[in-house]
Amino acid sequence: MRIEKCYFCSSPCYPGHGIMFVRNDSKTFRFCRSKCHRNFNKKRNPRKVAWTKAYRKTRGKELAVDSTFEFEKRRNRPVKYDRNLMGKTIMAMQRVQSIKERREERFHANRMRDAKPEKVKQARVEIEKHVELLAPAVAKREEVLQNVLDSARARIATRKIKAGEKVKARGSGEIEE
Repeated sequence: MRIEKCYFCSSPCYPGHGIMFVRNDSKTFRFCRSKCHRNFNKKRNPRKVAWTKAYRKTRGKELAVDSTFEFEKRRNRPVKYDRNLMGKTIMAMQRVQSIKERREERFHANRMRDAKPEKVKQARVEIEKHVELLAPAVAKREEVLQNVLDSARARIATRKIKAGEKVKARGSGEIEE
């Protein structure tokens, strides 16, 4: 069983799924779904269509160069069945997959770390553009904050009064004994 890659979006194409197009010069193109086939027929460039792997790699959103990709290419050669070899191959594939996932996570974390200041900058620009939308909310927030402070001061004052009454009661109680 061989899992092909979609020519357009690079997602896996399982046996019995998708469409296979054979051109007049005998070049075969595999497509995972009709969406990819339609876009290919419309002569769209996968590097310019936002949901494809090619787009993500050209824009630097995914790892483009990594040694783990080489293992994926070597795997497609048909080999005579050997139980030990298959066991070792499966273990190696799992190991390569775990390494690949860790590298992708690290790559994503680095990308997001670099993107955070840019995101904050864009948020500030957006706030400055639409400050009139925030002004009523800020004014309302100041009123609410003032009400909370007033109620807190009132509670503190009542506690002090009650504490003073308790001290007087204790003081008068001790004198009477």
